[in-house]
Amino acid sequence: MTGAQINPTTGKLTVDGDIDLGAIRREGRKENYTIKTAEEAAGQTDERGTNWELVRMVVAGVALALGYGAELLHLPSGVTIGMFVAAIVVGGFGNFRKAARSLPSLDFNMSVLMSVAVIGAALIGAWSEGAVVAFLYSASELLEGWTMGRARRSIRDLMDIAPKTARVETAGGLREVPVEDIRVGDIIVVPPGEKLAMDGRVLSGVSAIDEASITGESVPAEKKPGDDVYAGTLNTDGALKVEVTKLVKDTTIAKIVNLVEEAQTHKAPSQAFVERFAAVYTPLVLALAGALVLVPPLFFQAPWGPWVYRGLALLVVSCPCALVVSTPVAIVSAISNAARHGVLIKGGIHLEQMGSLSAIAFDKTGTLSAGRPVVTDVLPTDSMEPDRLLALAASLEGHSEHPLAKAVVQAAAARGLATTEASDFRALTGLGASATVEEMPIRIGNMRLFADSPVLAAMGDQLLDLQSQGKTAMIVARGEDALGIIAVADRLRDETTAAVAALKRGGITHTIMITGDNRPTAAAIAAQAGVDEYYAELLPEDKVDQVKRLLDTYGHVAMVGDGVNDAPALATATVGIAMGGAGSDTALETADVALMADDLTKLPFTMALSKRSLWIIKQNIAFSLAIKLIAVLLVFPGWLTLWLAILSDMGASLLVTLNGMRLLSSRSEPGRSQTPSLETRLKGFSSNP
Repeated sequence: MTGAQINPTTGKLTVDGDIDLGAIRREGRKENYTIKTAEEAAGQTDERGTNWELVRMVVAGVALALGYGAELLHLPSGVTIGMFVAAIVVGGFGNFRKAARSLPSLDFNMSVLMSVAVIGAALIGAWSEGAVVAFLYSASELLEGWTMGRARRSIRDLMDIAPKTARVETAGGLREVPVEDIRVGDIIVVPPGEKLAMDGRVLSGVSAIDEASITGESVPAEKKPGDDVYAGTLNTDGALKVEVTKLVKDTTIAKIVNLVEEAQTHKAPSQAFVERFAAVYTPLVLALAGALVLVPPLFFQAPWGPWVYRGLALLVVSCPCALVVSTPVAIVSAISNAARHGVLIKGGIHLEQMGSLSAIAFDKTGTLSAGRPVVTDVLPTDSMEPDRLLALAASLEGHSEHPLAKAVVQAAAARGLATTEASDFRALTGLGASATVEEMPIRIGNMRLFADSPVLAAMGDQLLDLQSQGKTAMIVARGEDALGIIAVADRLRDETTAAVAALKRGGITHTIMITGDNRPTAAAIAAQAGVDEYYAELLPEDKVDQVKRLLDTYGHVAMVGDGVNDAPALATATVGIAMGGAGSDTALETADVALMADDLTKLPFTMALSKRSLWIIKQNIAFSLAIKLIAVLLVFPGWLTLWLAILSDMGASLLVTLNGMRLLSSRSEPGRSQTPSLETRLKGFSSNP
C-alpha cells in the first residue's frame, strides 16, 4: 500500500497500491471504523446501525426513568443504583468502546473525555448524573448516525439520477443493456419523457432537454444532431438517437459526484485552524481538569468529592464538539447549495477564497462574449437592398465552412431569405471566397482581397468606422463593382453587463479583460461589458504574466476563462473559474470553480454565498468558544452539574449545526433559476462529532 485517504462524510476509504484487506480492517477497528469493500457495501444502507443506536437510547432512557422513579418511591438503593448502572452501561456502551480503542494511540478525543466523566461519576457515587450523561451521549450518537447516514445516502443517490439501463440499438433490434456494459460508439435510443443514461452526441432527432440536474437551469436546452447531451438529463418532447461518447464511470454526472466527494476532503483555512486548535485544546483541558481535582484537596485540605465532581463536569463541558462541527457543516452546506445552482466549488478553501477577492480578470472569447461571430451590420451601396446583398453573400458562403461564412448563412436564414445555388466556388485562403451566383461573378472577403481594386477605395470610410468598433468587415463585390459590406462581430453575452455590475456592487474593486484578440475588438467588448481595463493581443503565457501582475497589485484575484487555452492563467490566479463546465472535461479538471451552465450571473451569487459562509463560520466559532468559556467559569463555584454540562455541549452543537445548514437555503441571484439540481439530496449533509 502506497497511500490512503478517508472521507468521513461519505464513508469512503481510497487505498493505493497492493492491499491486505484483513490488515486494513484491523487498523480500521482501531479508529472506530468498520471496513467493507465497495462490492460488499453496494446496496446496503445505514439503517441497521441507526436502529441499533435508537434501541440503545430508548433502553437507556427507560432505565434512567426507572432509576429516578425508584428514587422518588424510596425503593432499596440497590434497585435505584441498578437502574442507573443499566442506563450507564447501555447508553455509554458505544462511547466506552470508542474510548478503549482510542487510548492505546493516546488519542484523547471526546469519547475519552466522556468515558472518564461517566466512570468518575460512578466512582464518587453520583450515579444519576453519570446515567444522564450516558443517556444524553447515546442521543448524540443517534443524531450522529442519522446525519452521517443521510449524508452518505445522499452521495450514493446522486448516481441514481441517471438510469441504470439504456435501450441500445443492435443488429437484432433494440435491447435493454446495463450501463456498465455500454461502450463508446454504441447507439442508444431515448424516447420522450425518459432520462438519458449516458453522455453522448445526438445522431438524429430534435428535442428539448431539461438539463437542470447538471446546470441548475430550468429552461430546457434545444438539441439537434451534432449536439452533446448528458447522463441524468430529461428528454422532454422528441425521440433521440444518441451515440455514446463516454463510459459510465467517465460521464459528466459521475465526475461531478467524485468532485463533490473530494471537495469534502479539501479543508478550508478556518476548518484547518479549528482542527489545530482542538488538537492542542483537548490535552490542556485534561491537564486543567486534573489540576482542578488534585490541587484543592492536596494543597488546601478541601474535600475530595466536590472537586472530583467539578473536574468531571469540566471534562464534559470542555469537549470541543460544537467547535469541531462549526466549520464543516457550513462549508458542506454552502458547496451543496452552490451545486444546486449550477456552480461546482472544488473544496472549502476555494469557497472561502471567493469571498476574499478584490479583482476579477476575464477572458473575452467565450466568457464575456458568446464566442461565435454574428452578423451585426448589412451596409449595401445605393444600387442594392440590404436583404438582396445578404442573400447573394449567403448563396456564395453556403459552400464554405469558415465561421464567418456560417454567420452570414445563419443571418440570411434568420431573416427568411431565399438563396440560390452558386457555381465555380473557390475558397481564397486568408482572403475570402468567390463564386458565380445568378450568373454573376461574386466575391466576398477582407481588404486584402480587394487591395488593387477600386472597390476598396469606394468603401474606405465605412471600413474604418466598422474596424474602430471592433467588427470584422467583409466586402461584397460583383466584378469590380462594390455591392456593400457585411460586418461580423463576436457579440457580448446577454448577461455580461449585468453580471459585471453586480460584481462591483458586491465588493469587487477592479474588473479586467485579458484577451488574445486585436485591440479594436477588445476595446469595443470592454466598453460594452463595463470592465475597468483591458489587455489585448496576449498569448497564453502573456495572460499568466498579466495575472501575476494583478496578484501583486490586488492581492486576491480570480481568473474566469473557458478552461482550455486559459488553463495556465486559471491555475495562477487565487481562484480559477471555468465557464461551461458541463461540456468541458478540462474545465472540471483545471478550475477551482466551474460554472456548469456557462452563466456569468452565477458569479455574484457565488461570491455572496462565500461571504455569507465566512460570516456564519465566524458566528459558529465565536459562539462555540463563548459557551465553553461561560461553562468553564461556572465549574469553579460548583454551579455546573454533569447533566447540565452535557446538555449545554449538545445544545451548542445542535445550534451551530442548524446555523450552518442555513446555507443550504441561501437564495440565488434575483431573476435567475431556482431549480434544484443533482445536489438537492445533499441537503442532509452535516456532521456531529
